[in-house]
Amino acid sequence: MSVSQTQPAPAPVADAPVADTPRSTSPRDVLLMLTAATSTQMGAAWGSHAFTAIGPAGVVAVRQLVASAVLLPLTRPDVRRLTRGQWVRVAWLAAMFAGMNLGLYAAVDRIGLGLAVTLEFLGPLAVALLGSRSVRDLALAVLAGVGVYVLVLPGPSSDVLGIAFGLAAAACWGGYILANRSVGAALPGVQGTALATAVSATAYLPVLVWLVAGDRFTAAALGLAVVAGVLSTVVPYTLDLLVLRRVPAAVFGVAMSAHPVLAALVGMVLLGQFLAVHEWVGMTLVVLANAVTMAARGRPSRSRSR
Repeated sequence: MSVSQTQPAPAPVADAPVADTPRSTSPRDVLLMLTAATSTQMGAAWGSHAFTAIGPAGVVAVRQLVASAVLLPLTRPDVRRLTRGQWVRVAWLAAMFAGMNLGLYAAVDRIGLGLAVTLEFLGPLAVALLGSRSVRDLALAVLAGVGVYVLVLPGPSSDVLGIAFGLAAAACWGGYILANRSVGAALPGVQGTALATAVSATAYLPVLVWLVAGDRFTAAALGLAVVAGVLSTVVPYTLDLLVLRRVPAAVFGVAMSAHPVLAALVGMVLLGQFLAVHEWVGMTLVVLANAVTMAARGRPSRSRSR
Protein backbone atom coordinates (compact mmCIF):
# COMPACT_ATOMS: atom_id res chain seq x y z
CA MET A 1 0.00 0.00 0.00
CA SER A 2 4.83 0.96 3.61
CA VAL A 3 7.79 -0.89 3.53
CA SER A 4 8.28 -2.38 6.90
CA GLN A 5 11.68 -3.56 6.01
CA THR A 6 9.99 -3.69 2.58
CA GLN A 7 6.51 -4.31 1.41
CA PRO A 8 6.01 -5.54 -2.11
CA ALA A 9 2.37 -4.53 -1.83
CA PRO A 10 -0.35 -1.83 -2.70
CA ALA A 11 1.35 0.85 -0.79
CA PRO A 12 3.96 1.18 1.92
CA VAL A 13 3.31 2.09 5.58
CA ALA A 14 5.09 3.74 8.40
CA ASP A 15 7.42 1.04 9.57
CA ALA A 16 10.19 1.52 7.07
CA PRO A 17 13.90 1.88 7.60
CA VAL A 18 13.70 5.58 6.87
CA ALA A 19 16.31 8.18 7.68
CA ASP A 20 16.57 8.99 11.37
CA THR A 21 18.34 12.32 11.11
CA PRO A 22 16.34 15.41 10.05
CA ARG A 23 17.20 16.62 6.56
CA SER A 24 15.52 18.41 3.72
CA THR A 25 13.74 16.26 1.17
CA SER A 26 14.82 16.91 -2.40
CA PRO A 27 12.33 17.29 -5.27
CA ARG A 28 13.88 14.12 -6.70
CA ASP A 29 12.92 12.14 -3.59
CA VAL A 30 9.37 13.51 -3.70
CA LEU A 31 9.12 12.56 -7.37
CA LEU A 32 10.38 9.05 -6.65
CA MET A 33 7.87 8.53 -3.82
CA LEU A 34 4.95 9.79 -5.91
CA THR A 35 6.09 7.69 -8.86
CA ALA A 36 6.21 4.58 -6.67
CA ALA A 37 2.74 5.32 -5.29
CA THR A 38 1.31 5.99 -8.76
CA SER A 39 2.88 2.81 -10.11
CA THR A 40 1.25 0.80 -7.32
CA GLN A 41 -2.19 2.12 -8.19
CA MET A 42 -1.64 1.71 -11.93
CA GLY A 43 -0.72 -1.91 -11.30
CA ALA A 44 -4.00 -2.47 -9.47
CA ALA A 45 -5.91 -0.73 -12.26
CA TRP A 46 -4.34 -2.79 -15.04
CA GLY A 47 -4.77 -5.95 -12.99
CA SER A 48 -8.48 -5.26 -12.61
CA HIS A 49 -8.90 -5.66 -16.39
CA ALA A 50 -8.12 -9.35 -15.88
CA PHE A 51 -10.81 -9.85 -13.22
CA THR A 52 -13.38 -11.01 -15.77
CA ALA A 53 -11.17 -13.86 -16.94
CA ILE A 54 -9.33 -14.99 -13.78
CA GLY A 55 -10.95 -13.03 -10.94
CA PRO A 56 -9.20 -11.06 -8.19
CA ALA A 57 -7.72 -14.25 -6.71
CA GLY A 58 -6.08 -15.14 -10.02
CA VAL A 59 -4.50 -11.71 -10.35
CA VAL A 60 -3.24 -11.86 -6.77
CA ALA A 61 -1.80 -15.34 -7.37
CA VAL A 62 0.23 -14.14 -10.36
CA ARG A 63 1.27 -11.00 -8.51
CA GLN A 64 2.56 -13.08 -5.60
CA LEU A 65 4.64 -15.19 -7.98
CA VAL A 66 6.13 -12.05 -9.52
CA ALA A 67 6.94 -10.66 -6.08
CA SER A 68 8.64 -13.85 -4.93
CA ALA A 69 10.55 -14.11 -8.21
CA VAL A 70 11.98 -10.65 -7.53
CA LEU A 71 12.62 -10.85 -3.79
CA LEU A 72 14.00 -14.37 -3.36
CA PRO A 73 16.97 -13.97 -5.71
CA LEU A 74 17.79 -10.63 -4.10
CA THR A 75 17.76 -11.87 -0.50
CA ARG A 76 18.69 -15.56 -0.89
CA PRO A 77 17.44 -16.61 2.57
CA ASP A 78 18.88 -19.81 4.01
CA VAL A 79 15.66 -21.69 4.80
CA ARG A 80 17.57 -24.61 6.36
CA ARG A 81 18.64 -22.47 9.30
CA LEU A 82 15.21 -21.13 10.18
CA THR A 83 13.77 -22.19 13.52
CA ARG A 84 10.17 -23.21 14.09
CA GLY A 85 9.48 -19.88 15.75
CA GLN A 86 10.83 -17.98 12.76
CA TRP A 87 8.68 -20.02 10.38
CA VAL A 88 5.61 -19.24 12.49
CA ARG A 89 6.33 -15.51 12.17
CA VAL A 90 6.89 -15.87 8.43
CA ALA A 91 3.59 -17.76 8.07
CA TRP A 92 1.76 -15.02 9.98
CA LEU A 93 3.25 -12.39 7.68
CA ALA A 94 2.38 -14.47 4.59
CA ALA A 95 -1.24 -14.81 5.71
CA MET A 96 -1.55 -11.07 6.23
CA PHE A 97 0.12 -10.35 2.93
CA ALA A 98 -2.16 -12.73 1.03
CA GLY A 99 -5.30 -11.48 2.74
CA MET A 100 -4.37 -7.83 2.25
CA ASN A 101 -3.96 -8.12 -1.50
CA LEU A 102 -6.97 -10.38 -2.02
CA GLY A 103 -9.19 -8.15 0.09
CA LEU A 104 -8.05 -5.05 -1.79
CA TYR A 105 -8.51 -6.53 -5.26
CA ALA A 106 -11.91 -8.00 -4.33
CA ALA A 107 -12.94 -4.56 -3.09
CA VAL A 108 -11.63 -2.89 -6.25
CA ASP A 109 -13.78 -5.31 -8.27
CA ARG A 110 -16.94 -4.21 -6.45
CA ILE A 111 -16.54 -0.59 -5.27
CA GLY A 112 -13.74 0.81 -7.40
CA LEU A 113 -10.07 1.60 -6.90
CA GLY A 114 -10.35 4.93 -5.06
CA LEU A 115 -12.82 3.76 -2.42
CA ALA A 116 -11.06 0.43 -1.92
CA VAL A 117 -7.65 1.99 -1.31
CA THR A 118 -9.12 4.61 1.02
CA LEU A 119 -10.76 1.94 3.17
CA GLU A 120 -7.57 -0.12 3.15
CA PHE A 121 -5.63 2.82 4.57
CA LEU A 122 -7.62 2.55 7.78
CA GLY A 123 -5.31 -0.37 8.65
CA PRO A 124 -2.03 1.54 9.04
CA LEU A 125 -3.92 4.46 10.56
CA ALA A 126 -5.42 2.19 13.22
CA VAL A 127 -1.99 0.75 14.02
CA ALA A 128 -0.54 4.24 14.32
CA LEU A 129 -3.29 5.31 16.72
CA LEU A 130 -3.47 2.00 18.59
CA GLY A 131 -2.98 2.41 22.32
CA SER A 132 -2.75 6.21 22.17
CA ARG A 133 -4.68 8.16 24.80
CA SER A 134 -3.90 11.68 23.59
CA VAL A 135 -6.73 14.02 22.75
CA ARG A 136 -5.18 14.73 19.37
CA ASP A 137 -5.09 11.06 18.37
CA LEU A 138 -8.64 10.54 19.61
CA ALA A 139 -9.74 13.47 17.48
CA LEU A 140 -7.91 12.01 14.47
CA ALA A 141 -9.61 8.65 14.99
CA VAL A 142 -13.00 10.39 15.10
CA LEU A 143 -12.08 12.37 11.98
CA ALA A 144 -11.21 9.14 10.14
CA GLY A 145 -14.45 7.54 11.29
CA VAL A 146 -16.47 10.49 10.04
CA GLY A 147 -14.53 10.31 6.79
CA VAL A 148 -15.44 6.66 6.29
CA TYR A 149 -19.11 7.33 6.99
CA VAL A 150 -19.18 10.21 4.50
CA LEU A 151 -17.23 8.12 2.02
CA VAL A 152 -19.64 5.17 1.96
CA LEU A 153 -22.89 6.82 3.18
CA PRO A 154 -24.42 3.48 4.26
CA GLY A 155 -27.82 2.83 2.74
CA PRO A 156 -29.93 0.24 0.90
CA SER A 157 -27.85 0.66 -2.27
CA SER A 158 -24.49 0.29 -0.54
CA ASP A 159 -22.27 -2.56 -1.67
CA VAL A 160 -21.85 -4.07 1.76
CA LEU A 161 -19.68 -6.92 0.53
CA GLY A 162 -17.35 -4.56 -1.31
CA ILE A 163 -17.00 -2.38 1.78
CA ALA A 164 -16.37 -5.50 3.88
CA PHE A 165 -13.59 -6.56 1.51
CA GLY A 166 -12.02 -3.12 1.84
CA LEU A 167 -12.16 -3.26 5.62
CA ALA A 168 -10.76 -6.80 5.58
CA ALA A 169 -7.83 -5.51 3.51
CA ALA A 170 -7.37 -2.75 6.11
CA ALA A 171 -7.33 -5.28 8.94
CA CYS A 172 -4.79 -7.42 7.09
CA TRP A 173 -2.61 -4.39 6.35
CA GLY A 174 -2.62 -3.53 10.03
CA GLY A 175 -1.74 -7.13 10.82
CA TYR A 176 0.95 -7.02 8.12
CA ILE A 177 2.67 -4.08 9.86
CA LEU A 178 2.66 -5.87 13.21
CA ALA A 179 3.79 -9.14 11.63
CA ASN A 180 6.57 -7.39 9.72
CA ARG A 181 7.87 -5.90 12.95
CA SER A 182 7.97 -9.36 14.46
CA VAL A 183 9.65 -10.92 11.43
CA GLY A 184 12.09 -8.03 11.17
CA ALA A 185 13.22 -8.70 14.72
CA ALA A 186 13.82 -12.38 13.94
CA LEU A 187 15.39 -12.26 10.47
CA PRO A 188 17.91 -9.86 8.93
CA GLY A 189 17.09 -7.41 6.18
CA VAL A 190 14.09 -8.26 4.04
CA GLN A 191 14.58 -12.04 4.17
CA GLY A 192 11.39 -12.48 6.16
CA THR A 193 9.37 -10.49 3.65
CA ALA A 194 10.83 -12.48 0.77
CA LEU A 195 10.03 -15.78 2.47
CA ALA A 196 6.52 -14.62 3.35
CA THR A 197 5.95 -13.68 -0.28
CA ALA A 198 7.11 -17.13 -1.39
CA VAL A 199 4.88 -18.87 1.17
CA SER A 200 1.93 -16.74 0.07
CA ALA A 201 2.63 -17.53 -3.59
CA THR A 202 2.77 -21.24 -2.76
CA ALA A 203 -0.58 -21.02 -1.00
CA TYR A 204 -2.09 -19.52 -4.15
CA LEU A 205 -0.81 -22.31 -6.42
CA PRO A 206 -4.13 -24.24 -6.22
CA VAL A 207 -5.85 -21.14 -7.59
CA LEU A 208 -3.49 -21.10 -10.56
CA VAL A 209 -3.96 -24.84 -11.12
CA TRP A 210 -7.74 -24.43 -11.05
CA LEU A 211 -7.60 -21.55 -13.52
CA VAL A 212 -5.33 -23.45 -15.90
CA ALA A 213 -7.47 -26.60 -15.64
CA GLY A 214 -10.57 -24.54 -16.38
CA ASP A 215 -8.87 -22.94 -19.39
CA ARG A 216 -9.43 -19.51 -17.81
CA PHE A 217 -5.93 -18.20 -18.44
CA THR A 218 -5.83 -16.21 -21.64
CA ALA A 219 -2.66 -14.53 -22.88
CA ALA A 220 -4.22 -11.13 -22.20
CA ALA A 221 -5.25 -12.02 -18.64
CA LEU A 222 -1.84 -13.43 -17.83
CA GLY A 223 -0.12 -10.40 -19.32
CA LEU A 224 -2.28 -7.98 -17.34
CA ALA A 225 -1.67 -9.88 -14.10
CA VAL A 226 2.09 -9.84 -14.71
CA VAL A 227 1.93 -6.10 -15.43
CA ALA A 228 0.10 -5.70 -12.12
CA GLY A 229 2.87 -7.58 -10.36
CA VAL A 230 5.61 -5.51 -11.96
CA LEU A 231 3.95 -2.12 -11.43
CA SER A 232 2.70 -2.88 -7.91
CA THR A 233 5.79 -4.75 -6.70
CA VAL A 234 8.98 -4.40 -8.71
CA VAL A 235 8.78 -0.68 -9.50
CA PRO A 236 7.70 0.51 -5.99
CA TYR A 237 10.19 -1.84 -4.34
CA THR A 238 13.07 -0.44 -6.41
CA LEU A 239 12.09 3.20 -6.01
CA ASP A 240 11.42 2.86 -2.28
CA LEU A 241 14.88 1.43 -1.74
CA LEU A 242 16.32 4.54 -3.38
CA VAL A 243 14.58 6.96 -1.02
CA LEU A 244 13.89 5.14 2.25
CA ARG A 245 17.30 5.78 3.79
CA ARG A 246 17.30 9.45 2.81
CA VAL A 247 13.77 10.57 3.61
CA PRO A 248 12.62 11.42 7.17
CA ALA A 249 9.88 9.17 8.57
CA ALA A 250 7.36 12.01 8.76
CA VAL A 251 7.82 12.96 5.11
CA PHE A 252 7.63 9.34 3.97
CA GLY A 253 4.43 8.75 5.96
CA VAL A 254 2.77 11.89 4.65
CA ALA A 255 3.74 11.01 1.08
CA MET A 256 2.17 7.58 1.50
CA SER A 257 -1.05 9.29 2.57
CA ALA A 258 -1.45 10.39 -1.04
CA HIS A 259 -2.23 6.82 -2.14
CA PRO A 260 -6.05 7.13 -1.94
CA VAL A 261 -6.02 10.34 -3.98
CA LEU A 262 -3.69 8.83 -6.57
CA ALA A 263 -5.86 5.71 -6.65
CA ALA A 264 -8.93 7.84 -7.35
CA LEU A 265 -7.15 9.72 -10.13
CA VAL A 266 -5.81 6.52 -11.69
CA GLY A 267 -9.30 5.01 -11.41
CA MET A 268 -10.73 7.94 -13.35
CA VAL A 269 -8.11 7.86 -16.10
CA LEU A 270 -7.66 4.11 -16.61
CA LEU A 271 -10.98 2.68 -15.42
CA GLY A 272 -13.49 5.48 -15.94
CA GLN A 273 -14.43 5.42 -12.25
CA PHE A 274 -15.64 8.89 -11.23
CA LEU A 275 -16.28 9.60 -7.56
CA ALA A 276 -19.23 11.53 -6.18
CA VAL A 277 -18.68 14.70 -4.16
CA HIS A 278 -19.32 12.96 -0.84
CA GLU A 279 -16.74 10.30 -1.74
CA TRP A 280 -14.09 12.95 -2.37
CA VAL A 281 -14.97 14.63 0.93
CA GLY A 282 -14.79 11.36 2.86
CA MET A 283 -11.49 10.45 1.21
CA THR A 284 -10.05 13.86 2.06
CA LEU A 285 -10.91 13.41 5.74
CA VAL A 286 -9.28 9.97 5.88
CA VAL A 287 -6.17 11.20 4.04
CA LEU A 288 -5.94 14.22 6.36
CA ALA A 289 -6.20 12.04 9.47
CA ASN A 290 -3.53 9.70 8.15
CA ALA A 291 -1.17 12.51 7.07
CA VAL A 292 -1.36 14.29 10.42
CA THR A 293 -0.85 11.03 12.28
CA MET A 294 2.20 10.05 10.23
CA ALA A 295 3.69 13.53 10.47
CA ALA A 296 3.31 13.51 14.25
CA ARG A 297 4.84 10.04 14.57
CA GLY A 298 7.93 11.11 12.67
CA ARG A 299 8.48 14.25 14.74
CA PRO A 300 11.22 13.81 17.37
CA SER A 301 10.28 14.48 20.97
CA ARG A 302 11.79 17.45 22.82
CA SER A 303 13.82 15.26 25.14
CA ARG A 304 15.42 13.48 22.19
CA SER A 305 16.14 16.67 20.29
CA ARG A 306 18.13 18.33 23.10
